[in-house]
Amino acid sequence: MSTRDTGRRSDDDRTVDLSDDFVVLPEQTSDDTDRGWGEPAGGNDDRLLAERPPHWD
Repeated sequence: MSTRDTGRRSDDDRTVDLSDDFVVLPEQTSDDTDRGWGEPAGGNDDRLLAERPPHWD
C-alpha cells in the first residue's frame, strides 16, 4: 500500500521546526545535580579550583 492509497504524507514531506529554541535533550538532567545525588546545595567548587594540583596549570 502506498502513501497515496492511505492519504498519509511520507516523512520526506513533513515540516520539522529546527528553530533556536528547539531542544532535543536537556543540558543537565535532574539526577546530575547536587540534589539528585542527595548532597546539600552549594558545593565546594571554589575550594577545589583553588587547591588544584600544580600539573593542572
